[in-house]
Amino acid sequence: MLSKITHIKTYEKRHRNLNCQKTYQNFWDAVLVSKQVKITCTKILTFALFHTTVKCMKTQQKEALINQVKQRFKLLAAHLSERDKRIWAASEANTIGRGGDTIVCQATGISRVTIGRGKKELAGETEGVKRRIRKPGGGRKRLVDKNPALIKDIDIMIDPATRGDPESPLRWTCKSTYKLSEALRKKGHNVSQKTVYLILQEMGYSMQANRKVKEGKQNPDRDAQFNFIYEQVKNFQNDGQPVISVDAKKKENIGQYKNNGMEWEPAGQPTDVNTYDFPDKKKGKACPYGIYDLTRNEGWVSLGISRDTAEFAVESIRRWWSEMGCFRYPSASRLLITADGGGSNGWRVRLWKKEIQSLVNELGISINICHFPPGTSKWNKIEHQMFSFITKNWRGRPLDSLGTIINLISNTTTKKGLKIKANIDDAQYEKGLKVGDDEMAQLNIERASFHGEWNYKIKPQESMCEV
Repeated sequence: MLSKITHIKTYEKRHRNLNCQKTYQNFWDAVLVSKQVKITCTKILTFALFHTTVKCMKTQQKEALINQVKQRFKLLAAHLSERDKRIWAASEANTIGRGGDTIVCQATGISRVTIGRGKKELAGETEGVKRRIRKPGGGRKRLVDKNPALIKDIDIMIDPATRGDPESPLRWTCKSTYKLSEALRKKGHNVSQKTVYLILQEMGYSMQANRKVKEGKQNPDRDAQFNFIYEQVKNFQNDGQPVISVDAKKKENIGQYKNNGMEWEPAGQPTDVNTYDFPDKKKGKACPYGIYDLTRNEGWVSLGISRDTAEFAVESIRRWWSEMGCFRYPSASRLLITADGGGSNGWRVRLWKKEIQSLVNELGISINICHFPPGTSKWNKIEHQMFSFITKNWRGRPLDSLGTIINLISNTTTKKGLKIKANIDDAQYEKGLKVGDDEMAQLNIERASFHGEWNYKIKPQESMCEV
């Protein structure tokens, strides 16, 4: 009985020892496990912390890149076209590398699809269209393409008398682009003034003023007379003889009258002039008569205050000779005058020929005269070589006195060196003086074989030469 009890105790002791050993082993296993877990947690925490740090660093770098790209785009955007922006964005994305498309897209607002197109263009995968921003056919269609009837309606409105309705309201109104666009909108065309202006330019229209080209009935020998005058001028110039062009300029009111043109003045301070152009009875009108030297590019103007008569015209030539001609051509033996066919120096005016005869007798030289055909007064050299520049020089200035007119004429110059002298002729000339047939018969006139009424020479009279 005792042995059994002892055996049992021994078993219990062993079992207890065994349990203790197991418990001890489990404890160290637990400790070891806990250490491994701790190490693992530390690693996990360390990795998480590292990953967060790297992520923060990448976010900061990304934001810095976005800001840099945004600043560059802000500086360049105003100077780049659509195609330039696309290619620039693609080059920025390629430079950044991975994620560059996203960064450039966020910085500029340019879509990733557009950046991709730019990359293809940089790589040469697509054929670039030279000198174009968009591909052909891009953009909104033009009104004339969507509405072909627009051009036809504009063409009809521009010239309703020949291509449209002669009773059209625009037939009797100013056909400005604003009124045209308004009329087109009434017809159902949604078009602006600017579009009408551009369409008219494409159709070959432009603003045109009236042009003075209708010279009336033309003489069949018109061109032949021009050639005759040309040959006469060249012959005289080659021989060193004087050649002058003469004509009377338009009469001008003297006083505070409006003169066409504009002049520099302080803003809001224009020169005040009379409302009406009624002539001043005290000051009268100025009558300029000009002589233009074709060879020397010089001129003379006699400013008359009386009437434009043949006496006044010849007196102006006399003054030119005494003030300029005799000094310029001291060895002259003849003089050529080109003049209009009408007016105070017309080929029908007898007093003109009589006064020229008196001048010839005084100077002792012959004077050849060539008149331009009827209706061709604007072909006279003095018109566009001297008178036109005088008009330009006194534009916008009231001709308030004879002295003002003389100064403005005398100071007229051109780039080619035009010089003009002017003087006042205060003599009074009567109108309506008649020259009888007997006086005309005494004139020493030699007429040319070609249109002797236009081309003739007046030589000194023998009786006057003997005197």
